Amino acid sequence: MTTFILFSTLFVLFVINMPIALAIGLASLVTLLFLGDFSLMMVIQRLYAGTDSFPLMAVPLFMFAGALMEHGGISSRIVRLAECLVGWMPGGLAAVSIVSAMFFAGISGSAAADTAAVGAILIPSMIKRGYEPGFAGAVQAAGGSTGVIIPPSIPMIIFGFLTGASVGKLFAAGILPGLLIGISLIAVSTILSAKNKYGKIESFSLRRLKGSLWEAKWALGAPVVILGGILGGIFTATESAAAATLYALAVGLMVHRQLSLRELPNIFVRASITSSVILFIIATASVFSWIMAIEDIPGRIAANFLTLSDNPGILLMLINIMLLIAGVFLETTAALILLTPILVNVLPSLGVDIIQLGVIVVTNLAIGMLTPPLGICLIVSSGIAGCRMEDMVHRILPMLLILLVDLMIITYWPPLTLFFPDLLNY
Repeated sequence: MTTFILFSTLFVLFVINMPIALAIGLASLVTLLFLGDFSLMMVIQRLYAGTDSFPLMAVPLFMFAGALMEHGGISSRIVRLAECLVGWMPGGLAAVSIVSAMFFAGISGSAAADTAAVGAILIPSMIKRGYEPGFAGAVQAAGGSTGVIIPPSIPMIIFGFLTGASVGKLFAAGILPGLLIGISLIAVSTILSAKNKYGKIESFSLRRLKGSLWEAKWALGAPVVILGGILGGIFTATESAAAATLYALAVGLMVHRQLSLRELPNIFVRASITSSVILFIIATASVFSWIMAIEDIPGRIAANFLTLSDNPGILLMLINIMLLIAGVFLETTAALILLTPILVNVLPSLGVDIIQLGVIVVTNLAIGMLTPPLGICLIVSSGIAGCRMEDMVHRILPMLLILLVDLMIITYWPPLTLFFPDLLNY
């Protein structure tokens, strides 16, 4: 009965379009009132405990670092480097948008921030060069989804927080899958651009490439600081976020000089608002997860799930289907917090490492960012492109298909995910 009340209340609140954090919190409150055995003071305690975590400090820090890099001239230099690298290909700007998003993914940790920072520069440029707004937005949205796979990644931080998995190893595990996805998207966008007769933007020039590399050296230093510090065991993921923030601040103020002290309060407020939304969802979802734990709901769901098959390959396929469906209807943070306890209960029967499972989960939810109605990357891109989301959906289908192929490779070929984590000695 508890399970029915918890999930039926949540479903009703989702249907009436209540904000996700409030829906999760109210569903938890209604269930606790039904149970009647708990003081409502427990809700306040769980809200606090849900965000009282050192690893979660990385979320606002990476948000702030990404905002500083966007305003400090790093985004424009990354775009220029990408133009010199792939601008000579058919439909060069489409490839540039994905490569730029991959570079920025190594800085921001957020798909929405990645899509917005790069899309604000490249979507208008693509439209001016004759690209259909729907296609330009779809390409940028697809590229932006790499923001949560290529490290750093805020969803991986949350997964590590929920499961106790090493965030550093999760970051390392995302490197090769992120490159696979990026290269696949470049291939698809190039084929589609050639079909639509979108031209290149410039001929390849080694001299220009060297020049753009030199201009972007400080921009490229950010991923080196973040990943080099984590993989080298110099600092934790949270400490790397603090280092990235200081690095972005120093580069923007003293090197590129495109940041001013007067801008910092507004940048800080914007990053704080975005971070608070994520952390509020985590706080309310921690109450939801606590109720599920005391009622053993994940264990019972996992037991029923395991009756469907005892074949690990089939179970992994069913989990992918469940996560893809969840990604359509749930915001990424909420989906992680609601589904991860169930997946952890199923993990012993899957025959996969917890690190690989983390990448599988995040990849599924990244695909969900490209599917309406809650596809955040589509929403951001459509706003920049000035077109309806419906105009982008059919244009993004080929990219979704290649992402599903990539997902199968990530799921069933563990070395792709575990090669770098296995090199770490912690």
